Amino acid sequence: MNTQDQRYLARAIDLSRRHMDAGAGGPFGALIVRDGKVLAEGWNLVTSTNDPTAHAEVTAIRRACQEIGDFSLEGATLYTSCEPCPMCLASAYWARVSRIVFANTREDAAAIGFDDSLIYDEIPKPVSERLIPMDHLPTLEAKAVFDTWADKADKIEY
Repeated sequence: MNTQDQRYLARAIDLSRRHMDAGAGGPFGALIVRDGKVLAEGWNLVTSTNDPTAHAEVTAIRRACQEIGDFSLEGATLYTSCEPCPMCLASAYWARVSRIVFANTREDAAAIGFDDSLIYDEIPKPVSERLIPMDHLPTLEAKAVFDTWADKADKIEY
């Protein structure tokens, strides 16, 4: 880890402490950096906004994409105070983040009540074996929408 990584990671940790202390949510902070510029910062807002998806990393990704006017964060690094949970990790992949630097591990998070092991265990299971019942109800209308997308000349692929 270089000096720049240490500085940005320290900022993510500072965001986690400051906003946790202010009552925004859990002890998590993140920022997105590309070409030496901070595109956006985020912190956990789950309990203050009643939004279970308002994790620090997702918040930073949303803000960074808004800032640059693009859904791709290719070339950017996500600095986060903790190893991303499955949702945040998936968000980083969808946003095409090029690198992730984190401080605490998922085991550290589990030790203080943020245990993501259930989700990690559920993902590889067949749909029929997951804890949340899922019913596959294919329809011609749903398939038609996908077919239209496949043929759409002016679509923006991602």
